[in-house]
Amino acid sequence: MSIGETPARSLARPRALRLGDRVAVLSASSPADQADLSVGLEALRFAGLEPVLYPSAHERGGTRHYLAGDDKLRAADLSAALADPAVSGIAFATGGFGAQRTLAAMDWNEVADLRPKVLVGYSDVTAILEAVAARLGWASVHGPMVASSGEATHYSFGSLLRTLLHPEMAMTTHYPQAVALRGGTARGVTLGGNLTMLTSSLATDTSLPARGGILLIEDKQEEQYRIDRMLTQLRRSGYLDGVAGIICGTFTRCGEPDQIQEVLAERLGDLGVPLIAWADVGHGGRQQAFPIGIAAELDADARTLRLLDPPLVPGDSDASDHGAA
Repeated sequence: MSIGETPARSLARPRALRLGDRVAVLSASSPADQADLSVGLEALRFAGLEPVLYPSAHERGGTRHYLAGDDKLRAADLSAALADPAVSGIAFATGGFGAQRTLAAMDWNEVADLRPKVLVGYSDVTAILEAVAARLGWASVHGPMVASSGEATHYSFGSLLRTLLHPEMAMTTHYPQAVALRGGTARGVTLGGNLTMLTSSLATDTSLPARGGILLIEDKQEEQYRIDRMLTQLRRSGYLDGVAGIICGTFTRCGEPDQIQEVLAERLGDLGVPLIAWADVGHGGRQQAFPIGIAAELDADARTLRLLDPPLVPGDSDASDHGAA
């Protein structure tokens, strides 16, 4: 699937979550911190949702210390959650490492022709969100994991829950701390996420090129030269050809911010599209939920993203929006 085939048309949108909905909690990546997971589960219950834990959420890294169980287990959990009609959404327990291995073990025929359901996560989970857009044509939400921690968790969870439960109230996002590296407005379909994961998906059947899209990129603990190299690889591969606009989120512990900004401006500014940096999306501190696969307008000068459709189908209808770009 190419987002650019039908510019500014949202992917298939799942319905919004409702009080009492069952939400699968699993890991497609690393083991979750069990104490943080317990707190996150209570937050979901407090919000009126019913978390359903899958085995990978409790895995402690027996196969590899950085993997929540073996690839077969993680892929089976993801496939089962996608296919279970009693599950309304999937909230990933944590990120880390391993999502690409999970995708390699997936049988997409098992989950073809299903009704869309919302998936939520970021970081390593970028690979999963990109895959369901490319293979299933579904929109999703880039946002905090269940096993989140830190002083800003309440803010990030608040932004996420508003998007999941009241999507009609999440149509415009302001990025007050962002810097416009290139002004102007652009319309396109939102996509992207973690820069490392987008780069590692190139040349696979789950990569979704940015043509006609408003691309989000962010990362954590990557040296300046690695960010430069990954952006160059995206350019050379053709991934960025025809991109409509770019939102650079946080680049936490990636070196001096002014030097990172110089790299972003140098490697992306000459694409000639609206470009902002330091939007509060991604690793580190407060992050705002970022819908993936939704037609939107980026105003770089105003530092706002306005969705042209609600990120999920609002209201009490059981119907999902099956119109895909």
